[in-house]
Amino acid sequence: MELSKKEMAEQLLSLAATDVKRCVQCGRCSATCPAGFKMDLLPSRMVWELVNGNADVMLEAKSPWSCMSCMACEERCPRGVSPARVMEAVRLLAIRQQGGNRLAAENLENYPKDMPQQALVAAFRKYNK
Repeated sequence: MELSKKEMAEQLLSLAATDVKRCVQCGRCSATCPAGFKMDLLPSRMVWELVNGNADVMLEAKSPWSCMSCMACEERCPRGVSPARVMEAVRLLAIRQQGGNRLAAENLENYPKDMPQQALVAAFRKYNK
């Protein structure tokens, strides 16, 4: 099932779990980003695109795959917005649209017996709808 542009934006907002509407486009996140020179859309632009519901533009960008998830952008943000979470949300949505990264609770015997329960629960939350 193909998602509409609005549905994709809503899903990205849900996955990112950060209040992107608080962003004032100061650019501190982009200036701090150590991978910014590799990005076609800087972190502040990715947040701007999400605020404006342009999920299709975000999914076509190469920036989420350049993000190192170092969270420097989040540390520098004066408003508490996390562009790194936005990047992760875009990566997850892209992978989910391809049908990858699914974990099934029915196949617990395939997971290591010494895997911490917290890691297993976190993986289910991250890789299931």
